Amino acid sequence: MSAGILAAITWGLETVVIGIALAMSPLVNSVGEAIVLAPFISTFIHDFFSAVFSWIYNGVRGKLPSVFRSLFKTKSGKWVVIAAIIGGPVGMTGYIMAVTYMGASIGAIASAIFPAIGAVLAYIFLKEKMKWYQWLFLLATLAGVYGLSYDPTLNITNFWLGIIGALLCAFGWGIEAVILAKCLRDGDVTDEGALMIRQTTSALFYGAVLLPVLGLIGLGEGGKNPWEFTVSLFKGTGWLIPAIVVAGLFATASYLFYYRAIAQIGASKAMALNITYTAWAIIFALIYDVVRHLINSSHEIAYPSWLTIVCAVVVLVCSIFAASDFKEIFKKKSKA
Repeated sequence: MSAGILAAITWGLETVVIGIALAMSPLVNSVGEAIVLAPFISTFIHDFFSAVFSWIYNGVRGKLPSVFRSLFKTKSGKWVVIAAIIGGPVGMTGYIMAVTYMGASIGAIASAIFPAIGAVLAYIFLKEKMKWYQWLFLLATLAGVYGLSYDPTLNITNFWLGIIGALLCAFGWGIEAVILAKCLRDGDVTDEGALMIRQTTSALFYGAVLLPVLGLIGLGEGGKNPWEFTVSLFKGTGWLIPAIVVAGLFATASYLFYYRAIAQIGASKAMALNITYTAWAIIFALIYDVVRHLINSSHEIAYPSWLTIVCAVVVLVCSIFAASDFKEIFKKKSKA
């Protein structure tokens, strides 16, 4: 459970940092079709550097030979590749579609319900059982996540494409967690090795498949195709690339903790803890605002509303209860 909470904390940091990067020029200045392109490019750069960090991490620990052995000589390694494509490009593409066509709050709902879908799939395929009260706490957690991003003025531009995107996101991330849980349970691949395979596969798929496809359908910026636009971001864009690199570092740490939690307590409980990143992101965003105000007094602090505070507390508390088996806890206490 500690690993699951640390995964959420580090992903909350990643969320704030990548949000800062997406607000920088030229991504924030993109217009028309390039607005859709910018999140894909930032995710590609983000996953690329996360893959680099995971290679360094495994290399320093002398784990590269075992990772290659898992990838090329075991079924689990190949299933991790499939999980990476389902959870990375497919899930993330669905999330971007939901946000683009139905607004940010619907996108948040799509990302929030994946623990419930994952828990159902884990029950069916992995026989991971959750008590009735764990399901109630999980539903309360998802309600809290929705409350954190609720927007009464939805800007729906294409309902069906938005719904398809939401389903791709929720099922993509849920299926990914279940596949990873099965692979880690088999013992043929470690959590560190799975992370390296996952991020490398995601970066390669984005760079070799998704960006060229986006170029073919005419998405670009200033006459540049997606690859040219990506390369141009490394020149004269100030802190943009360093910010994405830092976000990739936090993402690497988060995935390491998340995969460890999946291996130790199962997919359903790990997902329930991981979704608390929405509350941690609000806390870190507030800290970032306060620091900016101390440096520059003209910067206004965006204080969270009472609804946001209540929902954040609900998310943090209920997610921990959703991942806790009270019978096991009381049993251990009685033995002690």
